[in-house]
Amino acid sequence: MRWAGRSWVCVALLAAWTTAVPAHADQLSEKATLSFMEYAWSLTPEAFTKPNGETIQIDKSKKAEVLVPLDVAREVIRAGRMSAHAQVCELVQEQSDNHNSLMRRHVQSGKWTPQQIVYINQLHLTVVMLLTGRIKLVEKGEGDGQKEVVIEEGSTTSQTCTAEQKQKVKELIAAYVKTGPAVASSAPPTSTTSITKQKE
Repeated sequence: MRWAGRSWVCVALLAAWTTAVPAHADQLSEKATLSFMEYAWSLTPEAFTKPNGETIQIDKSKKAEVLVPLDVAREVIRAGRMSAHAQVCELVQEQSDNHNSLMRRHVQSGKWTPQQIVYINQLHLTVVMLLTGRIKLVEKGEGDGQKEVVIEEGSTTSQTCTAEQKQKVKELIAAYVKTGPAVASSAPPTSTTSITKQKE
């Protein structure tokens, strides 16, 4: 999906996204966490269609009702960072298990509305896409010579993963998955977390 042409007002938000997420996402400041949340919210379409054909509408005028608390957002950001590391290290199964474990925890908690589950999924996806270079922040000139911040789909950045790093990522994800609900190998996430269509 291309996001070119969408403008962003908060330049500070962009700076937050160009900085690597720390090893422990709970170390993120409130300001940085809110920036991550705002960016993910900006990328959240107004409707998501699940594989079974059910469409979940997102009322973008009711942001406060969809966003999740800061501590939950930090958990999602941490999981997104691990998924990004798994992708760089080509740990396909671990990446899937990490994402599934995150989503099953929140779906099974019964705390969140379908719209909030969609947002949690979007926040995780946004972290992965930025840290692996799937989307990037650029500046484009306007007809009047001004600049605006826009997002364009990018290619995966050139990142390497040593054997030691790969093993570490596997261990961290295994430990995370072990503390959550059972995750069926290679099974897609439940509820709204597996989305095939996104409607603007």
